Amino acid sequence: MKIRVFPVAFRNAALIAASSAVLAAGTAVAAKEPLKIGMSFQELNNEYFVTMQEALESAAESLGAEVITTDARHDVAKQVSDVEDMVQRGIDILLLNPADSVGVETAVLAAKEAGVTTIAIDAQANGPVDGFVGSKNYDAGYKACEYLAEQLGGEGKVALLDGIPVVPILQRIEGCTAALEEYDGIEVVDKQNGRQERTHAMTVTENMLQAHPDLDGLFSVNDIGSLGALIAIEASGQDVKLVSVDGHPEAIEAIKRPDSAFIATSAQYPRDMVRLGLGLGLSKYWGASTAPSEIPIDVSLIDRDKASDFSW
Repeated sequence: MKIRVFPVAFRNAALIAASSAVLAAGTAVAAKEPLKIGMSFQELNNEYFVTMQEALESAAESLGAEVITTDARHDVAKQVSDVEDMVQRGIDILLLNPADSVGVETAVLAAKEAGVTTIAIDAQANGPVDGFVGSKNYDAGYKACEYLAEQLGGEGKVALLDGIPVVPILQRIEGCTAALEEYDGIEVVDKQNGRQERTHAMTVTENMLQAHPDLDGLFSVNDIGSLGALIAIEASGQDVKLVSVDGHPEAIEAIKRPDSAFIATSAQYPRDMVRLGLGLGLSKYWGASTAPSEIPIDVSLIDRDKASDFSW
C-alpha cells in the first residue's frame, strides 16, 4: 500500500475544505434541485487533467451534483465562450483551469455577474475569483533545477523549455532560474517555448541541441513537453540530463529506466487539487466565513529512487 505524508499546512487546508464539503452535501440534499458544477479545462489531451476530471466526477457523484466539463484546447477565446455557455446553463460553481491567466478575465467577470462561485484550479485567473487551489509552482521549478544542478556537480550549460503564459509556468521558470543562479558554474544558454506539447517540444529541443552541442542539462516546465524533449535527447546521443514538473505516469516510467536521461520531476497531485477546489467552492457557495481564499499544495521531487512508489 502506498502512503502519502502531507505537510501540516496541507492537511489543515484539506480538513477545512473537506468539512465544508460535508456541510454543503447535506444542504444540497435538502435543496429542490441538485447543484450544477462546471469545470473548464485548458486542455483534456493530457492525463494530468483527465485525472482531475475523473476525481471531480467521482466527488460530484457523491454529492448528487451535476457536472459539466469543457475542453478549451489551449484557446482562451474558446474557453471564454465555454464558460459563458455554462453560465447560461445555470451552473452554481465554476472550477476554472485557465488557458491564459489574463485573457480568461472576461469569463471570470461573466461568472461573477451571474452570481456563480468561481474557483481557479492549477493556474490563477485574473478577475474576481472567489478562491484558488494550486501547486507551489515556484517550489516545483526550484526543486527540479536544484536537483539538476546537483547532478551536474554545480557546473555546466543548461537550457529551459518554457510554456504557455499562465502564472504556474512563469513561477516554475522563476523557481528554476533562482535555483540555477545559486551555482556559479551553471550557465543558462537558451530558453525557448515548447508549448507544453510533445511534438513541438521535441522539435524545439532538437534545435537547441544542434545550437548547443555541449549542452549538459534541460529543464522542461511540464512532463508532456519533457517526453518530447527526451526523444530528441536520446536521438542525438548527447549526454543531457532532463528534469521537469508534473509526475505524469509516462514520465515516471521514463525516470525508472537506469540509463534514462530523464532524472527527476517535481510531482503534483491533481486528484487532491480538484477535490480541494471543489471543497473550497462549496464552502464559498454556502457562505462559510472561515474558508480560505487560497489553498497551496506542496510538490514532491521524484527521482529514480522514489519513482517506483509514486503515482497520481
